[in-house]
Amino acid sequence: MSEEITPPSDPAASPPDLPPNHIAADPRSEFFDSDKLQRGIGIRFKGTVRRDIEEYCIDQGWVRVQAGKTMDRHGRPLLLKLNGPVEAWFEDLGENPPVAKA
Repeated sequence: MSEEITPPSDPAASPPDLPPNHIAADPRSEFFDSDKLQRGIGIRFKGTVRRDIEEYCIDQGWVRVQAGKTMDRHGRPLLLKLNGPVEAWFEDLGENPPVAKA
């Protein structure tokens, strides 16, 4: 006699809906994901919510931001890498979304 095992129906048992560890806004990057970016990703860097983040990595603790209007030799915005604690969440999940942090 074999019994079928069903997974628990408790929603708390499933992993929370967290943004990826590393994502970039540049379509040429291997870390670009348009579906996740369209949902909207909120970023808190060093305790401050930032809207100018071009790329981030939670585990390594860095973000890349545009350096004013400066361009590189290919005509793309020059990016600065800043180190510090990074937290990310999906903005489409409402008031208290789950937050990914290192």
